[in-house]
Amino acid sequence: MQEVGEVLHLANSGRVIVRLLKKVEEGQILFDTKSGKVAKVTEMIGPVAKPYASAIPLTKNITRYTGKKVFALADSPAKKYKKFRRKKR
Repeated sequence: MQEVGEVLHLANSGRVIVRLLKKVEEGQILFDTKSGKVAKVTEMIGPVAKPYASAIPLTKNITRYTGKKVFALADSPAKKYKKFRRKKR
């Protein structure tokens, strides 16, 4: 796991705003220091030099992660394809 940023706050829309240190792809899961799932990145916002991410929280008490560092796995789960697809007729 590598550090990718820090949780800033919970927006009025219910999304988590994360200040990023490294590039993250949409759909990637963010973890805390104990490998617990914190949020899933939905979109990138802000300037290219210092981006922010809007993410869907995956925990009920997201406010306890405010100001904490978040991590991501080296391989992105967003790149994985579904194994079974619907057959065309």
